[in-house]
Amino acid sequence: MLAQQYIHTDYPILQLTDKVFKALELMETYEVRQWPVCSDNQYAGIIHKDVLLDVTDEAELSGLQIDIQVVAIRNHDFIFTAVKQAASYHLSLIPVVNYKNELEGIILSEDLLQILARYVGVETPGARLVLQMERKNYSFGEINRLVETNDAFITQLNTYFNNDTGLLEVIIKINKTEISDIVSTFQRYEYTVLYYFGEELYANEIKDNYNNLMAYLNV
Repeated sequence: MLAQQYIHTDYPILQLTDKVFKALELMETYEVRQWPVCSDNQYAGIIHKDVLLDVTDEAELSGLQIDIQVVAIRNHDFIFTAVKQAASYHLSLIPVVNYKNELEGIILSEDLLQILARYVGVETPGARLVLQMERKNYSFGEINRLVETNDAFITQLNTYFNNDTGLLEVIIKINKTEISDIVSTFQRYEYTVLYYFGEELYANEIKDNYNNLMAYLNV
């Protein structure tokens, strides 16, 4: 999953000698908020639409070099480097350069969303659980063992440290959609099941028992 596998190379290249109106036209046409700028064969950085709206259309981009942001990834970088850049700098596109600092193309942020969706398996069937625990208590081996004791297996696992709670959140995707036994197993071993997304067969039984109890008390 290298950046070079996902770049678009058929986009016009802006030069520092181009005028502001040309940059704005490109951003409007391609519905983005930034555009990469080059100086001859060398990548110079990206210019933001908000900057261009504050200057005259006939101004050259060379006069705005102080506002050009040098942000890019290498063509051999892992694709998640592009995700990090897009999130950190609020970009609608990420320029990709080679080792000579020549612009090879761009990756659109909307492409990154599709890549992330495939990576986390949103289109494949299965349930998800989110466990919450102290970081020191995390053990992939034990989590995997508890899932496998219910004749299931983990197809995806990600961890996220929540700075607000100071706890680790473990997001698990399982090959089954019915997860009542798995939820029960984790709770029996004193795991905090923060959320779960799937079918839970015993939910209706609990609800029915509760409704029967309330009906009895109201008699």
